[in-house]
Amino acid sequence: MGKPLNQQRRGKGSPSYRRPSHRFKADVNFRGYDAAEREGVVSGTVSDFVDDPSRTALLMNVKFQTGEQRMLIAPEGVRLGAGLEMGTKAGVAPGNVLPLSLIPDGTPIYNIESSMGDGGKFVRSAGTTAFVIAHEEKSVTVRMPSKQVKTFDPRCRAQIGVVCGGGHTEKPMMKAGKMHYKAHARNMTWPHVRGVAMNAVDHPFGGGQHHPGKSTIVGRGTPPGRKVGHLAARTVGRLTAAKQELKRQQRIDRSGRNNR
Repeated sequence: MGKPLNQQRRGKGSPSYRRPSHRFKADVNFRGYDAAEREGVVSGTVSDFVDDPSRTALLMNVKFQTGEQRMLIAPEGVRLGAGLEMGTKAGVAPGNVLPLSLIPDGTPIYNIESSMGDGGKFVRSAGTTAFVIAHEEKSVTVRMPSKQVKTFDPRCRAQIGVVCGGGHTEKPMMKAGKMHYKAHARNMTWPHVRGVAMNAVDHPFGGGQHHPGKSTIVGRGTPPGRKVGHLAARTVGRLTAAKQELKRQQRIDRSGRNNR
């Protein structure tokens, strides 16, 4: 009898795969959206930078004039002692926090709130940025780092700029030990072993050394022990120009029959 798949072991929630939150240094959230921000601006100063093992970007410790301190994701170009503003009357400068309705089109932004007041959920990884591309009465359109276009509530807040730390993946690890410690800091699953390199008892794709492999497509109702690969995929691989034209013609034919 084979052993459980990696995703089955992770799904059980064992300590081996649980993120070590006791080693993480801070939560990153905007301050509460109070009257001071809605009607004006709250100013602060960058007092320190923190390297949190749970994140790829540096954090900055901001001391506000109200006496409150917050950990925020640092943008490119920020320095110690730099000023930072939050509120409807804040300037459009790196690190400042404004509602999306007040950020001009084409401005790079990060740490975007999903719903008003949640403290920031999107675009928080090192080197990433999104762009405001359009404003409407009840929505603001943003182009995400994946090139996906997403709409947000105009009252949602975001930080101006690009997340610091871009290019951190360009330097190679050089040694397996370096990657081991990097993965261990977050309890990531590493190394990643290919399913086709395993024995047949260890993975549904295993045991293929002496005969042709099998399709990687599995059905939607496949039991958990075999649910690996492309789940309920229509096609696998890149379509050639001829196949694309054939599929386009099939769609036209189907629409023509439906309209009769």
